Amino acid sequence: MTVVNGVALVTGGGAGLGRACALVLGRRGARVAVHYQKSREGAEAVVAELKNSGVDAESFQGDLTRAADVTALVDGVLARFGAIDVLVNNAGDLIERKLILEMSEEFFHAVMDVNVTSAFLMSRAVGAGIYATAKGAIVSFTKALAKELAPHGIRVNCVSPGLIGDTAFHGRFTAPEAFQAATKGVLLGRAGTPDEVASVVAFLASADSSFLTGETIEINGGMNMR
Repeated sequence: MTVVNGVALVTGGGAGLGRACALVLGRRGARVAVHYQKSREGAEAVVAELKNSGVDAESFQGDLTRAADVTALVDGVLARFGAIDVLVNNAGDLIERKLILEMSEEFFHAVMDVNVTSAFLMSRAVGAGIYATAKGAIVSFTKALAKELAPHGIRVNCVSPGLIGDTAFHGRFTAPEAFQAATKGVLLGRAGTPDEVASVVAFLASADSSFLTGETIEINGGMNMR
């Protein structure tokens, strides 16, 4: 059985997948901080179950769409446990099932706040990466939009470029030596070019891709295959 050391903070840990994560992490050796927003009873039941198994655990409340609450939550966990080694961004809610074309801007932002903004604020507070989170949201959004618009004959796809040279992105965020080192992880042995990405975009915009929707095409020269 895999052993988990350190302190695990599970958001939305009072029920469902969050509850399961909190219990399994505790059983495998972690000390567990169980977050909740409204379901205090559920969170405290999870904490009680963990403590009955000899696990050090405590519940913490907070609205994860509010930066001040997130800061207070993280500070509280650090004060109690001294560290956060594992963050499980489980908290989220569909709020209400609506078609994308029927959503108001207010509803859209509410869904994004509870599912994406909360993960961003938690990750920022704990120190994890944010860029990948945002991109993951786009991949999921692509699938949802493709499903909804398919009956209207509209296809929705996503391109996911890997290491692409001659871009402002790497000019701003990647040192030249780091960029060269990254090429060693590409099966084709080089960085891609903007034109190679544009060619795939053009393919997706053409009738040649008429039976392709809801897909994410990774343009990375085999970077993730090693």
